Amino acid sequence: MSSFKEKVIHIVSHVPRGKVISYGQVAAYVGLPRAAREVGWVMSELGEVVPWWRVVNNKGYISIRGNSTADKERQASLLILEGVSVDEEFRLSIEEYRFRPTEKELREFHLEDTYIRTLIEKYGV
Repeated sequence: MSSFKEKVIHIVSHVPRGKVISYGQVAAYVGLPRAAREVGWVMSELGEVVPWWRVVNNKGYISIRGNSTADKERQASLLILEGVSVDEEFRLSIEEYRFRPTEKELREFHLEDTYIRTLIEKYGV
């Protein structure tokens, strides 16, 4: 069975250019809907391994605390290069750009059918 970190990497790697996903959404797709903070910790360790810049908070705000290689400005510029509109206060329309995996993709995340239905109701497809 995959570790939490491996599952986070797998899910974030599925987010296409021009789309974003919330920390809580990643946690939900991992199967631990209350682990958004832990997703943030994993993301802070990854560097350029996965498209970290596509992960934002659920209000559509870039909330990265930043480090020497990644900060709000860098995340915003990478999203803008992908066609995501980000304002000067680091906000974007989460519902417009939200990644909504298909039911088939959700099954690839190895989730139970009843849980998949719950996710579809919450985030849509």
